[in-house]
Amino acid sequence: MEPTRRPLLRALAALPALPRVHAPAAALAALGARAASAQQHPAEPDRQPVNAGPYVPSPDGVVSKMLDMAGVGPDDVLVDMGSGDGRIVLTAAKLRGARGLGIEIDEKLVALSVEAARREGVADRARFVRQDLFATDVSEATVVTLYLLPETVNMLREKLRRELRPGARVIVHDYPLAGWLPESWQRLDEPEKKNATGVPTATVYLYRIPASVHGRWQASVPPELTRQRVALDLRQQWQKLDGMASVGGREVPLADVALRGERVAFALPMERGRIAAFAGRAQGDAIEGTVTLDGSAFPWKAARVR
Repeated sequence: MEPTRRPLLRALAALPALPRVHAPAAALAALGARAASAQQHPAEPDRQPVNAGPYVPSPDGVVSKMLDMAGVGPDDVLVDMGSGDGRIVLTAAKLRGARGLGIEIDEKLVALSVEAARREGVADRARFVRQDLFATDVSEATVVTLYLLPETVNMLREKLRRELRPGARVIVHDYPLAGWLPESWQRLDEPEKKNATGVPTATVYLYRIPASVHGRWQASVPPELTRQRVALDLRQQWQKLDGMASVGGREVPLADVALRGERVAFALPMERGRIAAFAGRAQGDAIEGTVTLDGSAFPWKAARVR
């Protein structure tokens, strides 16, 4: 990947969210220079850009639903992969105060989007570059939107899983990501789509990148909970999670197990019918959070056993 590409998205992430004070003009000028460089180099020199399919815009009602389901707001950095006329990025910037980057291979559509951002007064928060989707680093994005052919959507699947941080949302119009479990999905009546696709409906899928917590963990819990050793054995399929705990060598199934991005929660039955409610944040090989027992909250943590 060319060295200009990674700073492009990082510079975008550094732009302020409304209603905060805007970044200095020099920082915005640097971002513009990086965008211009990326437009001149849309793909890696040893590979051809991927054609993601014909341009079919998402209806405005679908755009609104995508942003609603992803909960897009002023703290988000949104990347639209295959941004077309830029309407998703423009709407996110103008109505939600988000910062956005549109990636599009069609030079005319990029120019149209850039002009629209200038006309709508959001050029400081909405950027567009002519670039190959697979040559774009998305690691700083908090939200990624996709409306592409199903083959292209699934070609991007491993890239998104590898680059996005836990908690990032991926919102897909019509074509689900194979093997991923959507957090939610909605079907909409969209008669205007019939001329373009032959189907007068749209389906929107929301995914959230989960932390990787599968495996064995050694927990440190407060003595008020137990003085025995506590180990966790967690089994994960995407964001679906279940597992067992070993408390002093006694195996106990976990209840109400949940994983949402970095957030882990479960209930652990204790002696005398008491229930300990664990909540924590997973980061790499550590989980740290709070356990509540009998109305009192205590800190706890766990380390992955390698």
